[in-house]
Amino acid sequence: MTATVVRGSAILQLQKTAYRCYKYHRTLSMFNNNRLHHQCVNNSAYANSRFTAAPLYSHQHAVYYSSMLACPGGSYKSAPCVNLCGIASDRHLHQCRSNLKQRWLLDSRDTICQNNFSRREFRLSPAEILKAAPLSWQPYLRLVRFHTPTGTWLLYWPCTWSIALAAAPGQLPDLYILALFGVGAFLMRGAGCIINDMWDQDFDKKVARTKLRPLASGELTNSQALGFLAFNLSLALGILLQLNTYSIILGSSSLLLAVTYPLMKRITYWPQAFLGLSFNFGALLGWVAVQGFPDLTVIVPLYAAGFAWTLVYDTIYAFQDKEDDLLVGVKSTALLWGADSKYWLSGFGCFMISGLAMAGFMCEQTWPYYTSVVLTAMHIGNQVGTLDINNAEDCFKKFRSNFYLGLILFIGAVAGNLLKPTEEEKEKNSSLKER
Repeated sequence: MTATVVRGSAILQLQKTAYRCYKYHRTLSMFNNNRLHHQCVNNSAYANSRFTAAPLYSHQHAVYYSSMLACPGGSYKSAPCVNLCGIASDRHLHQCRSNLKQRWLLDSRDTICQNNFSRREFRLSPAEILKAAPLSWQPYLRLVRFHTPTGTWLLYWPCTWSIALAAAPGQLPDLYILALFGVGAFLMRGAGCIINDMWDQDFDKKVARTKLRPLASGELTNSQALGFLAFNLSLALGILLQLNTYSIILGSSSLLLAVTYPLMKRITYWPQAFLGLSFNFGALLGWVAVQGFPDLTVIVPLYAAGFAWTLVYDTIYAFQDKEDDLLVGVKSTALLWGADSKYWLSGFGCFMISGLAMAGFMCEQTWPYYTSVVLTAMHIGNQVGTLDINNAEDCFKKFRSNFYLGLILFIGAVAGNLLKPTEEEKEKNSSLKER
């Protein structure tokens, strides 16, 4: 196996690399069974557990990490010939295992490896795409939560429900409209995340889950975030201008809610309600984009159902931070409802199901749609019934499961619309009845 001789200049390069190499984690499982599982990782650095496998944000971090690169002792002179992972040879393996027990392997993208090592497998997922992106892009992608697309889907699903319900009887929903709304949901969710982080960066620094966000950590400046926000909103405006005039006016009015939502957690225990008002504008906009006019008998119940759904999943999400929120003074329905949260969640879940049923009835939906509503009710019931509000991991798992709830309802709306009789079929049926 070919090894790389680490010189003083290489150490300087590794110091620079350590500053830039964040988000590339590998656990120490590669040291199992008393042998080294070699991978073609680029300019590796070992992060001490005191930083909790966090990204590197300062030159001091880089110096600290690079001091441990070459060998367990921390001095490259004691290991004149090191392999890719910074270990001189197999005889150093036992010592490395003890020294690195609480460390993570962070990969950067500057290549010093040779050809005889296997390459890291690439998977087409948001997290892997983020890792593969140029390093200068990664803070911006993390700022818009590119690696956690659940929020984008939760913004997108009410749009799809409305578009599917508004489609002509017996027809599939307009794929072009669905695509426009998909891109728009991604851009507007990203813009919302930027606005939220600009307002909340002082709070985020004090919360364990959010302190490493690009603005809270100082990785990006407010000016950079503001410029990226303008870029996202410009693209979103381009999407909106593809729709009819009524949709443009309605869509523009939602921006006020997106800007003011982060302030609500400072003044009311119901910030989730304001998020529900903002996040479900797609239920109104989707119908108008297809039909050209609002049918209040359909879109108001659908909007109300989405509003209640947001209160359910975002309250579950807020339980992850309830202790930190108490310390920093942030308000939420999770803190307001406390031990009675399951009763509140059940109530809003029932309100959601009622709204969905009413919307389907008013647009003459068929049995596949109502089947999906029943499945949605079962999904909500399972979420609330098995929720452990004191287990952050369980809360996050339940929150993410709402992706499938939205998908179930969309499939039901599409299938139900396909079974609806067309206008020609209605005329034939009516003429037969008259005879």
